[in-house]
Amino acid sequence: MRVFLILAAVCISTFVVAQKRTEHLEIQSSTVCDMCVKTIETNLIYEKGVKKVHVSLDSSLVHIDYDARKNSPEGLRAALIKLGYAADGVPGEAKAFAKLPACCQKEGCGKLPENQPHP
Repeated sequence: MRVFLILAAVCISTFVVAQKRTEHLEIQSSTVCDMCVKTIETNLIYEKGVKKVHVSLDSSLVHIDYDARKNSPEGLRAALIKLGYAADGVPGEAKAFAKLPACCQKEGCGKLPENQPHP
């Protein structure tokens, strides 16, 4: 009986650990200022399955921890593009870009660099 209880506990703990499907995603973006950080972190946290969002201005990377059962890398990139920011080489949506704070628009957030062709 004791062996059975230990085996059951091991199986249950393995099942619980397997259910946690938190993934980490890094998206190369076009962030350049504190308003970019605020806009992205404030909006992406409400995307389905997102647990944590951090924007690194030094590297222009958006770090996202999310539940892989509730969202996907493609869905998260699309959400960033809908905010008006570039995501892994794809420029942000023009209408959303026009609504970004003036400092972001002046710096060219959401647009591809001049020397980078659109994929």
